[in-house]
Amino acid sequence: MKKGSPIIIIIIAIAIVAIVSLLPLSKWSGGRIKDFSLVSDILKEVGIMEGEPSYSTAEQIDPALLEAEEETKPELPAPGEPIDTIISPVKPSRVGELVQVEDYTTIGVGFANLKGAIANGGLARIAVVGDSYIEGDIFTQDLRELFQEAYGGEGVGFVNMHTDFPGFRRSVKQSGSGWKTFTGNKKADRRYLDIAEQYSVPTGTATAEYEGTKATEHTKSWSCSRFLFISPEDVTISVKTDDSEWEERNIAGSPSVQSLEVTGQVSKFGIKTAATSLIGLGVWLDGTSGVSVDCMSSRGFSGVTLTKVSPDLSHEMAEFIDYDLIILEFGINAMSASQKDYSVYCSRMVDVINHVRLCYPQADILLMGVGDRGEKVGSQVKSMATAQAMITAQRDAARRAHCLFWDTREAMGGENAVVEWSSTGLINKDYIHLTHKGGARLARELFNAIQKDLQ
Repeated sequence: MKKGSPIIIIIIAIAIVAIVSLLPLSKWSGGRIKDFSLVSDILKEVGIMEGEPSYSTAEQIDPALLEAEEETKPELPAPGEPIDTIISPVKPSRVGELVQVEDYTTIGVGFANLKGAIANGGLARIAVVGDSYIEGDIFTQDLRELFQEAYGGEGVGFVNMHTDFPGFRRSVKQSGSGWKTFTGNKKADRRYLDIAEQYSVPTGTATAEYEGTKATEHTKSWSCSRFLFISPEDVTISVKTDDSEWEERNIAGSPSVQSLEVTGQVSKFGIKTAATSLIGLGVWLDGTSGVSVDCMSSRGFSGVTLTKVSPDLSHEMAEFIDYDLIILEFGINAMSASQKDYSVYCSRMVDVINHVRLCYPQADILLMGVGDRGEKVGSQVKSMATAQAMITAQRDAARRAHCLFWDTREAMGGENAVVEWSSTGLINKDYIHLTHKGGARLARELFNAIQKDLQ
């Protein structure tokens, strides 16, 4: 092999890139240069690495929102009618380092429903409904643990029937097969859409198994296992807990929501059925007191499809699983580096909040502002220039719909917080999604803000 041959050059180039992959470039440059791993990036791109989803740095706007924006045409207001505009941004409410929850409820009731549920000594339920920002129970697993440390509780709450990324979620070990999942942004039957925006049907013999983990103190075991479903026909569902054998349960057909419950302290729960007419709504693993926090994430969603949620189904499910606080976390799939006008999104989110309130009238509703998101400006990473415009629109949606609001980006540090968070390992390399470490930090900020209002 001759000196300077293409093969030698290629080998040397690969060696150099591999060495650079190991260097903490982001830390050294204060977030201005992005870390990368040649091997892991390639493996994630082709889908070889299991147990962890990959995220694109390209802007991906929710198609449902794009459709809504296309359908929305500006109309001139009637004589004397006020023009509906985005209100100018207000300064976030702070007490020292604490970014407080902003209360835009009609008479300033705050977290009255959540506070009452905790005081009653039963099980207070919180649902965190969002996009890939909370995927894998990131952020919500730590928020759950903080609530359960303070008020008691056990288990992870809601888990869907199937996951494409087993192992990514640390708070529960999930496995199974044989399910076809329908979501709110696909051709799903709206009769079966609740706030999780998904349901699953067996394609043959379907199984779903769950096991507690030691990720947090209160996820090791739980005392009540629930499987909510709709079965128009008589079916057989097998269940098992811990190391027991499968036990058959004969279920009478009904058009209404049913709950198969197993009580007793367990660390494993599984269901199995071959009934292809069954609609699986989800599994809830928790207790009878304290606080339960459900993570309901839908990748790529902007939140606007929550208006498809069935109020009738929600009211039926509330007989078994009701909520005292619903936290809406959206925005990253509704913004881009070029768009500055989010008035359509604001109006749609007003509709969403009002619709969620219709579905769960006993729940407080908190809208989270979008977290700080980075973009490359030359060789540097800075906050996306349109982030504040999105937050202004979200705050105005909360104000117009009379719900609670929390400025996530401000709690992260405000303008260019992404630089510090990326250099300290709190945000992934896409400069959008939180790492588990970042999720824990943000969860503490929100918990402290809510706790201040609960005391």
